[in-house]
Amino acid sequence: MLEELATQAFWLGLLKIIGVNVILSGDNAVVIALAARSLPPAQQKKAVFWGAGAAIVLRILLTLFAVALLTLPWLKLVGSLLLFWIGVKLLIPEDGDDNIQASEHLVTAIKTILIADLVMSLDNVIAVAAAASGSVVLLVLGLAISIPLVIFGATLLIKLMERYPIIITAGAGLIGWVAGEMLVADVALKGWLSGLGVQYKGDHPMLGGIELEWIAAAAGFILVVALGRWLARRKEAATGPAPVDAAK
Repeated sequence: MLEELATQAFWLGLLKIIGVNVILSGDNAVVIALAARSLPPAQQKKAVFWGAGAAIVLRILLTLFAVALLTLPWLKLVGSLLLFWIGVKLLIPEDGDDNIQASEHLVTAIKTILIADLVMSLDNVIAVAAAASGSVVLLVLGLAISIPLVIFGATLLIKLMERYPIIITAGAGLIGWVAGEMLVADVALKGWLSGLGVQYKGDHPMLGGIELEWIAAAAGFILVVALGRWLARRKEAATGPAPVDAAK
C-alpha cells in the first residue's frame, strides 16, 4: 500500500477521481438539499452530514460492482421509476403535523437521500471506477475526499432554496431529467426500441440523428415539474396554503 502511495500514477489517479466527483456530486447535493430543506436548522445539519456520508459509502460499494450492475436488465428502468416518484414527491408540501417528532422527519429525509443517491449513482460510478484504474485504495480515498464537497454543496443549496424557491422546482426537474435519461438506456428495452425504429450508436439509442436519452431526459424534467406542481396545488387547495419553499 505504501509503495502505491509513492507512485506518480497514484496521485494523478487521485486528482482524476476528485475531479470526477466534483462534477458528479452536483446531483447528490441537489437531492440532499431538497430532502433536508423543510427540517429545523439543527436537523438539517444532521440530514446533510449523515445523508452525504451514507451516499459516499453507497457509491463506493456500487463502484466495486459497477460493471456487473449496469448490465442487469430492468435495473435502470426500475431505478428511473423510483426517481420519478422521488422528484414528484419532493415538490409536494409536507403535512404540517405538530405531533410528528423531528427525528421522524430526519429519518424520512435520510431515507429519501439514500434511495435517490443509490439510483442516481448507477451511471456515475462507471466514471469513478475508470479513474481509479482498479485501485481500491485510490477509489476509497478519492471518494472519501468528496464527502466535504457534497456536504458544502448541499448546505449552500439549502440556503439558496430559502431565498430562491424556484431552485426547488429546478432541482426536482433535474431528478426527472436523470430518470428519463436512465429509462431509455436500460438494456431490456433495446429490442423493443429497435422495433420502433430507434437505432443504436454503441450503447446510445438514436432517434432521427438525436440521442434518445436527451429527448427522454427533457420529457422527464417536464413530467416531474408538471405533475409535482399539479399535485402540490391540489394538496394546497385541500389543506390550505403550504410553506413557500415547498409550494414553488
